[in-house]
Amino acid sequence: MPALEPYVASVAGELDKVGPERRAVLEAIAADLAAQLEQGKPAKLTYICTHNSRRSHMSQIWAQTAAYYYGLDRVHAYSGGTQVTECNCRTVTAMRRAGFTIEDATTGDNPLYLVHYADDRSPVRAYSKLYDARGNPRTGFIALMTCSSADRSCPNVRGAIARHAIHYADPRLCDDTPTETAAYNERCREIAREMFYLMSEVQRRHPAMQVAGR
Repeated sequence: MPALEPYVASVAGELDKVGPERRAVLEAIAADLAAQLEQGKPAKLTYICTHNSRRSHMSQIWAQTAAYYYGLDRVHAYSGGTQVTECNCRTVTAMRRAGFTIEDATTGDNPLYLVHYADDRSPVRAYSKLYDARGNPRTGFIALMTCSSADRSCPNVRGAIARHAIHYADPRLCDDTPTETAAYNERCREIAREMFYLMSEVQRRHPAMQVAGR
């Protein structure tokens, strides 16, 4: 989407800011994704946190955006929680600040948001759900644990072929404080940078992929 292009261009140019420890984790995930693609299978990622309200949604949206940017059409990102709450309105606001076009599709306790990242792709459907809910893959996916609480409470993810911990600090801790906007912006940027690094590594490892840069 045009409003998203400046943010994406900036993020794609700062992958060197990903530290060595995080690179090691992201490269291990990239190896799993590339292996799926090389076998002719779709590569499915499910980002899991406790409430599926903040970090897991940011991760899913940025991963799908980065996969599109690097031409990885068979990489599909999902998200879910160990509990159901809502996709937090602060998450939506932060993603809008980054340039995503987001529709309020429904209202209520657990509203559905349609997150548009490209004109020629279906939007990401953002709402809170369990990680194995209908519409999410139940087998053959790579589970990525975005919070330490979900990581501890869900040591075995049913149906996952691999499991990795990519914990992020929870911006919820700054809700209703003077640092709220800065905390959500920082988390959004960190996750965007790491998902772009991840997908750039998948592209590098998978020989069928072309050179980056949509």
